[in-house]
Amino acid sequence: MLGWEFPPVITGGLGMACYGLTKAMAHLGVHITFVLPKLSAGESTGHVRKTSTQGEIKIEELSKFENVTFRTIASTLKPYVSAGSKSASQRRKENLIAVWRYRGSKEFNNYGENIYQEVYRYAAKAAEIASVENFDIVHAHDWMTFPAGLTIAKASAKPLIVHIHSTEFDRSGEHVNQTIYDIEREGMHKANKVIAVSNYTKSIIVSRYGISPEKVEVVYNAIEPNNHSDSQLGQSLPDKTERVVLFLGRLTMQKGPEYFLAAAKKVLEKVENVKFIMVGTGDMMHRAIEMAAWMGIGHKVLFTGFLQGADVSKIYRMADIYVMPSVSEPFGIASLEALSHQVPVLISKHSGAAEVLTHALKVDFWDINQMANKIIAVLKHGALKTSLQENGYREISKFRWEDSAAKVINIYEQTLALSPYPAEKGSF
Repeated sequence: MLGWEFPPVITGGLGMACYGLTKAMAHLGVHITFVLPKLSAGESTGHVRKTSTQGEIKIEELSKFENVTFRTIASTLKPYVSAGSKSASQRRKENLIAVWRYRGSKEFNNYGENIYQEVYRYAAKAAEIASVENFDIVHAHDWMTFPAGLTIAKASAKPLIVHIHSTEFDRSGEHVNQTIYDIEREGMHKANKVIAVSNYTKSIIVSRYGISPEKVEVVYNAIEPNNHSDSQLGQSLPDKTERVVLFLGRLTMQKGPEYFLAAAKKVLEKVENVKFIMVGTGDMMHRAIEMAAWMGIGHKVLFTGFLQGADVSKIYRMADIYVMPSVSEPFGIASLEALSHQVPVLISKHSGAAEVLTHALKVDFWDINQMANKIIAVLKHGALKTSLQENGYREISKFRWEDSAAKVINIYEQTLALSPYPAEKGSF
């Protein structure tokens, strides 16, 4: 299995999906060698603590990962850029590249001089690791791992599964990075099977990348149980004195922060005692701050920057409603996280979560009037809020990583039964 992030170092839904899926598959008896970028020794900011020793990451939660071996490759690559404990100047730089759209400028050294060189260097190192491993199948998560997956599949003559958590069209709209698109397309076409996190994503894969619908299997994401207690909460956040409307996600075009702010202005025209909290960073952060000020609502909008772990739990507990106004959202694990904290959710119809959530309010991302109306309804009507809280919390019980893992294992078995590899060894 090839991935780019894993708790405790996470910056988006990809890491949480890899964590939940890997743990569940291991519990079901699958032996996994997970290859990912090297982390510094002793990092611990999320679900598991890792210590780096001779190229391996040892997990303290051994009972949950007894069938998993973690192999690391020294690399600066990250799928998203988080602020962490970096300086303000570093965060400003990283905001400009937070949506994976590296443009080759040497000014930004977080990815090194060339992100594509790093991707192919990772592929070569991953192939070295694979050459001494015993495995039946290769599973690659998102475009940065596809060259590695293709290289290993070619060398070993073993089948390749590519797992799509996000496409370049999700991240960049119509202005795609052609190189990234080409890598995605090659990976999908040469893989034996493509796993999409929703039917929404499957439709993009079929229409934009020319992949046969029969080749694409949908496996929905799930959620880890909410284990945070109030005593575990981290950095200090403001006490709640007003009702809170929450946005949590990268501040990028994909996530629709400008629509959230436009709706916020309309809400504030009718409801005064409300605060809008925007959690996250991204290339639109400064634009969003300026937009809030220009609208005259800057004093009602709090930008927290990047939060993780217990601080995320606390911010959910403060919220009266969580809003996910994404322009294009392959799934949206954050909506499940909100429900697990008994927070009503309002989500974009342009999301995978909208396909499977029943007890959630839904809206077109561009319809700021409806977005505002639904936010106001939750803030003003206690019965509606309570109904969404209770029913939504019950509903998330059906999103179990064990079920997702079982579907992935079934895809493995079908793939291995049909053909060991889609092309002759060395034909790429």
